[in-house]
Order: sequence, then C-alpha cells, then structure tokens
Amino acid sequence: MKIPFSPPDIGEEEIDEVADTLRSGWITTGPKTKRFESQLTAYCMSDRTVCLDSCTSALEMTLRVLGIGKGDEVIVPAYTYTASASAICHVGATPVMIDCAEHTIQMDYDRLPYLITTRTKAIIPVDVGGVPCDYDRIYEVVMSKRSLFIPSSPLQEMFGRIVVLADAAHSLGARRNMQKTGTLADFTAFSFHAVKNLTTAEGGAVTWVKHPDIDSDELYRQFMLLSLHGQTKDALSKTQLASWEYDIVAPYYKCNMTDIMASIGLVQLKRFPTMLKRRRKLIEYYNRELADQSVSVLQHYGDTFTSSGHLYLVKLMWQEEDYRNEVIRRLAEAGVAANVHYKPLPMLTAYRNMGYRIEDFPHAFDMYKNEITLPLYSKLTDAEAQYVMECFKRAIRED
Repeated sequence: MKIPFSPPDIGEEEIDEVADTLRSGWITTGPKTKRFESQLTAYCMSDRTVCLDSCTSALEMTLRVLGIGKGDEVIVPAYTYTASASAICHVGATPVMIDCAEHTIQMDYDRLPYLITTRTKAIIPVDVGGVPCDYDRIYEVVMSKRSLFIPSSPLQEMFGRIVVLADAAHSLGARRNMQKTGTLADFTAFSFHAVKNLTTAEGGAVTWVKHPDIDSDELYRQFMLLSLHGQTKDALSKTQLASWEYDIVAPYYKCNMTDIMASIGLVQLKRFPTMLKRRRKLIEYYNRELADQSVSVLQHYGDTFTSSGHLYLVKLMWQEEDYRNEVIRRLAEAGVAANVHYKPLPMLTAYRNMGYRIEDFPHAFDMYKNEITLPLYSKLTDAEAQYVMECFKRAIRED
C-alpha cells in the first residue's frame, strides 16, 4: 500500500461547483466568496467573517486592522509553524515566544503573565492538531494585566486590553466548553490549505465575535481595504450600472479569496460534519491500537473540549531525534508517509538569526524531539488505517 500523509477530500460535487463558477464568467472575489463568508459566520456562530487567500494573511491583516506594528510585542508559542510568528514580523512587531507547559503542546499558561509588558498588544494562541487552547485561562491573564495595557490605535482603545487572536488553522469545527472555535477568541484565523480538514486549495478566513463598541460593518470594510490595495470598491461592486468610480485610500495589500476557491469551500462546508465524524472514528481506532505501546498520543476529546481531529501526534516515549527519524524512514519504506509537528521556531534559521535560542524553550524541544505525526484524513479507509497501525507498530519494535 501507498499511504500519503494528508491528501484533500475532493469529490465530484466540489468539481461541479468549480465548473459552475468557471462557466459563470465570475472567477475572482464575487458572490460565492460572499456566500462562503456568510455560511462560515453561521457555522462558527460568530459575528462576521472575511475570506482571504491564506491563514497567514488573516493573521497579518488582523494585526494591521488593530494597528499593531513597530515597537509592539505579540506573544506567540515557540511550538508552532512559522506562519503564527511571521505575520507578527510582517507588521514590524516583535514576537515574544512562550514555551510549552511540561508534557503538553499547549503554551505554559502559568508563564504567560510574566511575558506581558506595556508593549504587549496581542496574544496568538495556536490550536495545534485541532485541540482548542484554554482560552478561559488566557483571558484570566489578559484581564489581570489590563493596567499595563497602553492602546496605540482607536480599535485597541475600544478593547482596552490585550487582544486575543486565535491561530485556529487546525481547529475549524472544534469546541471548548460547548463554544465553537470562531467564538473563543476576539478574532480567529482559519486555514483552508490543501492539507486542512476543510480546503479551498489555498485560502483562509478571519472571523470575530460581536463587540458592543465596534461597528462590524466598518471593521469588515477595513479588512476589504487592506486585502484589495486600499481600493474602495471591489470588482463585483464596480460591475453595477455606471459604478466604475473608485478611490485608493492607502497603498495596501492584495490577499483576497476568489470565487473559484470559495466554490470548493461551499461544498466542503456542507460535507464537513461527515468528514469530522470520520476523523473521530479513525482517531479512536488509532487510540485503541496504540493503548499498549510505549507512546503518548495527543488527546483530542475530553470533558471540556472536542477537537477537529486535524493531526494525529504521537510521542515515542523516552526516545530522541535519531530514533524518531529512523521510524519515519521505516514507515516510508513501507509506503506510509509520516511527518513532524513541529520543529520549534527557535530551531529555525530565521528565528535563530533574530536571537531566539532553543535552550530557552526546553519543553518545546522535549515535545519535538520524539514526536511523529501519522496519516489522518477523511478519505483514509479502514483497511488503510489498519495498514498504518501495522507498519507503525512494526517500525517501533525493530531494533
């Protein structure tokens, strides 16, 4: 068998919807993108949603809307993909990295208060693997540090505290305390990249919860300006009768979603509950198979949370990097693709060059050094899942 790591779950209905868009003559941002935004808002039970070309853009544009930039600090986990931190760098702010708590991929919530300064403007928690962070604890810290907060934009002043911007690239459809991701933080950024549970090939979105002092229509307009060169009318608006006139309010960015991408997303969202159920069935099967092995797996379901089941993370207990890499090689020889999530940011050249040292993040390194991510996707059959388990157990038994 050949088992890829995470192929997209695309069917004839998505293909037909894309074909319909191509035949319509409207392929850039248009009616299907707006419909996808509306349906995502309804699904998340949030206030408003903006679709963009990536989760990275969603994070960056949110920081820009908030007026976060040079001289500001944004707290972000060291144990994440670069996008969580690179968006901070893009706006000129400083990433302040936080280590994992011991024996977990989530940030050290006890350490969080000690990283907050008068320059801290936002926190970007990361829902690794699809498991939502403990946002209650994050907000407890945020509220306890309100006296340190110095706003530097009108929107920051309306919040009157550090803003919580969730990197929920992995966690669309997850819940904590019965609340869906999309309502757990002030702003939530999603990814629809090809490997994600719900894909638009590339793509992302930012959604937010209602704030009593903030005009959501105006906030939406600000995202539209930022994502389309600062242009006061998008292409769809300009097609209205005698409505070509527009202005450019500032030399902004280009990161809009297209209707081709949204077409895939509309069908994916309709199928999404079924895909999540399939992921849960596979996770529960993997958990049973590995219960007697010398491994620790990411807990996806608990009394207070339900994961989206995006990644199946396994720690090879008491092992080191070389052993983990050998297991990946053995799996590859058997036709099973595996991965690692993640190499901590301070281990990467870009962040080492900024002065970050992995020695300062020992728990992140301990999580990384023997972690392996096994194939998990909604198209994986029972027979293929059984083969993955057979190969994995054989790989970790070999000397």
